[in-house]
Amino acid sequence: MKPPGFRYSLYNALVTPRPIGWISTISAEGVVNLAPFSFSNMCGGDPPSMMYCANGTHQEGGPKDSLANIAEVPEFVFNLCTWDLREQMNATSATSPRGIDEMADAGLVAAPSVRVRPPRVAATPIAMECEVVQTVALPSSETTVNTMVIGRVVEIHIAEEVVVDGMVDIRRVRPLGRLGYQDYVDVADLFSMRRPT
Repeated sequence: MKPPGFRYSLYNALVTPRPIGWISTISAEGVVNLAPFSFSNMCGGDPPSMMYCANGTHQEGGPKDSLANIAEVPEFVFNLCTWDLREQMNATSATSPRGIDEMADAGLVAAPSVRVRPPRVAATPIAMECEVVQTVALPSSETTVNTMVIGRVVEIHIAEEVVVDGMVDIRRVRPLGRLGYQDYVDVADLFSMRRPT
């Protein structure tokens, strides 16, 4: 979607910032895949649920690894991308040949999960283990296949150093958000507003 006068796709710059779901999955053979998705978010609170959209196909044909893997092992981990991990996150956005462990390739240490088989990124302060409950075929074009993966959160990991007075201090987490084009935002500032009662 690139209207006249615009140099890049307009759509991706309209809804920002978008959370980046750094999704780890694993194949039946045990090969780990780690990829960032800016089409990702919470999609339910009770029970807690997360989603990501695997858009497009793999350069070698067929679905992307993060979609092919959940067909074999229907589990994933939603790892939070942070300022400190921005370079590794960007490295894992490259299209790698099938069979490559992107987590190891980016120099990241894998931590074992508690309830699911895919590992989590040890360095991230927040990770959510999810069991896949549904995949949804979204409207697709002649060139792009879009699939949403919905998972129920079954385990949450939060580093002690980001918890202050019983709450997650987002300034200590410094999550990244995806903007349009090649731009990101570091969430370091915040303000509070009480909702009307």
